[in-house]
Amino acid sequence: MNITGADHTSFSVSNLERSLSFYTNVLGFKLLWQREITNQYFRDIVGIPDCVVKAAHLAIPNSSHKLELFEYAAPRGTPAVPKVNQPGSAHLSLYVDDLPAAYEELRAKGVQFRSPPIEIDAGANKGGWALYLLDPDGIPVELFQPPAR
Repeated sequence: MNITGADHTSFSVSNLERSLSFYTNVLGFKLLWQREITNQYFRDIVGIPDCVVKAAHLAIPNSSHKLELFEYAAPRGTPAVPKVNQPGSAHLSLYVDDLPAAYEELRAKGVQFRSPPIEIDAGANKGGWALYLLDPDGIPVELFQPPAR
């Protein structure tokens, strides 16, 4: 096998419109497309017969990587927000150029955080900054300011 790149990261969300508002209006992503998926090929890929999915693809600012959001309208899922140390948990990491300023901007917009900006004091990213914020479903999104080189 020869992996040639990465296209997108996908999150299942409880309310697509609410998540779209957060990722576009708060984080500045751009909506590429939105549609309802009922195709048999899709049902076969995800292994859920007769599913109906509200889907959207978003462009991540200054990246070719995309974010895909799925709301399973049928069958509805049960919300599950695993702790970051539990197998199966995931997060999206985004670069920012001024994490303390981004934190203040997002905090003023009511975004929830696991912590304020933390300076990284060891390892390959020593001198950088990082934090986790939470999207409307509690999915962690990391903001990372790399160290100056």
